[in-house]
Amino acid sequence: MSLVGTEVKPFKAQAYHNGKFIEVTEENFKGKWSVVCFYPADFTFVCPTELEDLQNQYPALQELGVEVYSVSTDTHFTHKAWHDTSDAIKKITYIMIGDPSHIVARNFDVLIESEGLADRGTFIIDPDGIIQAVEINAGGIGRDASALFNKIKAAQYIRKNPGEVCPAKWHEGSATLKPSLDLVGKI
Repeated sequence: MSLVGTEVKPFKAQAYHNGKFIEVTEENFKGKWSVVCFYPADFTFVCPTELEDLQNQYPALQELGVEVYSVSTDTHFTHKAWHDTSDAIKKITYIMIGDPSHIVARNFDVLIESEGLADRGTFIIDPDGIIQAVEINAGGIGRDASALFNKIKAAQYIRKNPGEVCPAKWHEGSATLKPSLDLVGKI
């Protein structure tokens, strides 16, 4: 079953953020747009390239009113140790959630039960805490954070413009569609 259109389930987790440990819950995803990026594990290979890329895009995402959260099944202590030792990870200024209990990964249906690790899952969440987009990649396939922008802009557009939809390859400022009987069979 798809999580698109569902509300983020309740959770409470510890996170590492800008030199401090903080608590994060599903309530953090309300009131603004959020991107939640799950990855398998700290101190690995593809993960730091993805998280560094996400950090490089973070200021532009913030300009769109988006907060970013990364999540793995490591602890918040491990996130701090990785942050302190990795050149790529020490750049990160967004919130790094620890999920050793696997509650968050299970809530988002990305837990690989046999390994105790998360799939590479990306979720776009609207200000009501409703999941608007989901992308899951196999472990060996790294993500490109720049691919988030059009998806986020489209989600933000349709939220502000009920009754309109964004067609394939839509970019901000381009034409949208208004589904109606007149369009049936004409596209």
